[in-house]
Amino acid sequence: MDLFDYSLFISAIRMVSPILLAALGGALCARVGIFNVGLEGLILAGAFSAIVGNHYSGSVFVAVLSGAAGAVLVSLLFGIVTIKFKANAIVAGIAVNFLVLGLTTFLLRALFDVKGAYYDKNMEGLPKWDIPLIEHIPVIGKLISGHSPLVYIAFLAAILLYVYLYRTVAGFRLLAVGKNLSASKSMGLKVTAIQYGAVLMSGVLCGLAGAQLSLGQVTMFTEGMTAGRGFIALVAMMLGQSHPIGILGSSMLFGLMDALSVRLQGFSVPTQFTAMLPYLITIIAMFFLKDKGSDSQLSGQQSTR
Repeated sequence: MDLFDYSLFISAIRMVSPILLAALGGALCARVGIFNVGLEGLILAGAFSAIVGNHYSGSVFVAVLSGAAGAVLVSLLFGIVTIKFKANAIVAGIAVNFLVLGLTTFLLRALFDVKGAYYDKNMEGLPKWDIPLIEHIPVIGKLISGHSPLVYIAFLAAILLYVYLYRTVAGFRLLAVGKNLSASKSMGLKVTAIQYGAVLMSGVLCGLAGAQLSLGQVTMFTEGMTAGRGFIALVAMMLGQSHPIGILGSSMLFGLMDALSVRLQGFSVPTQFTAMLPYLITIIAMFFLKDKGSDSQLSGQQSTR
């Protein structure tokens, strides 16, 4: 088995979708001046809600909607605290992460009477879509075709967000709010509504990321199953400078490292090392961002106060 082969990149595309979706959600918040550190909690809320929706409805479609709805409820709480009550967004985001971690652990035991993880062999996961014509193209076909719908939605979301932000009037207004809140108010923009809209849409994207995690990659829920992906998404957002296309590129890097860490386990590499590989790349990325990415994001948040 080769370290870098065809299947590695197929796995990377599958693993990049939760990071990409969450990073795009974080970018929306950043563009309205809110630095959302609560991505980890939002993804976890989406993953748990998707499993709950699947368990009670038996429908994958309802499960995905449930995942998005669960994350939206948490993001609404985050929005009320940060927008209405002017709380520090970083502190509120960390609180959201701990709140969801504890709440999902409690509900796992209350709803399913299990500890640690919930798995049902009869539970249906997300389907794999084989794209007609494309699937038969040599090399490219298997790379693009055969993924879950949320993988395609993740890449489509990056393109649509780019078009929305830089090609529509509504997008320009959203960017204006993040650039200068006072000037936006003086122009008559509905600043509060735009900020709430961005935060709630961030919840939708993170909920889809969670649904992909619990129904697309595996069909189960485990306590803390996000395993830091929300923070990796945050770094991917900063590395991409909150630009959808930049985020797409940085997310692909982290998705590749995630797939590589799994592949290394087949080469008798200690699991402790393979598990830390994605986070090692994250730390390195943070080192290069220390004077650019974080400062620009925080200054954007401060300009809205």
